[in-house]
Amino acid sequence: MKKYVLLIFAFAFCQLLEGQDMQYTQFYSAPVYLNPAFTGASELTRVGVNYRNQWPGLDHSFNSYSAYIDHYMFDINSGVGLIVNSTRESKSNLSTNELGVTYSYRLKLGFNSFLRVGGQVSYVLRDAFFGNLVFGNQLDINTGIIGNDSGEMLSNDYKHSFLDYNFGLLFNSENIWFGVSGHHLSQPNTSFIDGNISKLPLRLSSHGGIKFDLGEGFINNYFNNSRQERAAMFAFNYKHQDPFNQLDIGTQVFIQPLVLGVWYRGFPVKYSLPNNESIAGLIGITLESGLDIGYSYDFTLSKMANMQSGGAHEISIRYSFLYGDPNQRNRRSTIMPCFRF
Repeated sequence: MKKYVLLIFAFAFCQLLEGQDMQYTQFYSAPVYLNPAFTGASELTRVGVNYRNQWPGLDHSFNSYSAYIDHYMFDINSGVGLIVNSTRESKSNLSTNELGVTYSYRLKLGFNSFLRVGGQVSYVLRDAFFGNLVFGNQLDINTGIIGNDSGEMLSNDYKHSFLDYNFGLLFNSENIWFGVSGHHLSQPNTSFIDGNISKLPLRLSSHGGIKFDLGEGFINNYFNNSRQERAAMFAFNYKHQDPFNQLDIGTQVFIQPLVLGVWYRGFPVKYSLPNNESIAGLIGITLESGLDIGYSYDFTLSKMANMQSGGAHEISIRYSFLYGDPNQRNRRSTIMPCFRF
């Protein structure tokens, strides 16, 4: 009976860690993960990868990976995409791997305003190995030595899979954008234990921003002068996933090819849970070839001090190009206004 209770506790603990979704500071460089309506929103073909290492200063950190490809089809005003997400928590070797397909349809509302409707269906596999957990009967209080055998039968590899469904809307005009998304619409059961119900909470998000053109400049490349885009952007991303609320607000300045940005993550209004998480700084480069590379660092503001947690490092790489009819290559100017990262 004791072993069964401990087993349930171990499962419950790891489910608590995975009860909330992974998040990216550079969420606009993970657009399909943010909102399936972003599928094809660039009106190009995009390939991107994201990596996040959270709290590297701790013995057991959290690592997140995401990769996606999406493509816009002009003839049917639709975007299609494929996304792969993965997270790993090293203490219990708990990992979640997701493979999803996405689709969006673009409606033209006016001369320069559009509404996109998107959806996603994913297959999710959760895997955990609890053989490395440390129990109280393994600890020697006098010496601090950890014994080898806890007596618990936790050496098995546990797996659980399910289908997941997401939905989103995205509006944009020439200088503003606003979107809403809902993830885990069916609130799937994530429990490893047969007969036990542990629903994945619904994640709701609203996000948007505004872009201000700062006027064109010129870049001297020793052969000729090429136009240089200059812009300032302000944006937000609000997320609710029971019982947590979070607001990201920030700004980015784009002086081609350099992008500089700063974010605040938390919630400025007090409520029952801690709500000051971090401030993030970002530097990125975006090239005429379509290659974008970004790096950001989260400085921890919460009681988990930055010196202890090590903050969070994040890297994004994206390549955008136009695949198909070469007559459409000049349509890059129709890309919706948005944060670069």
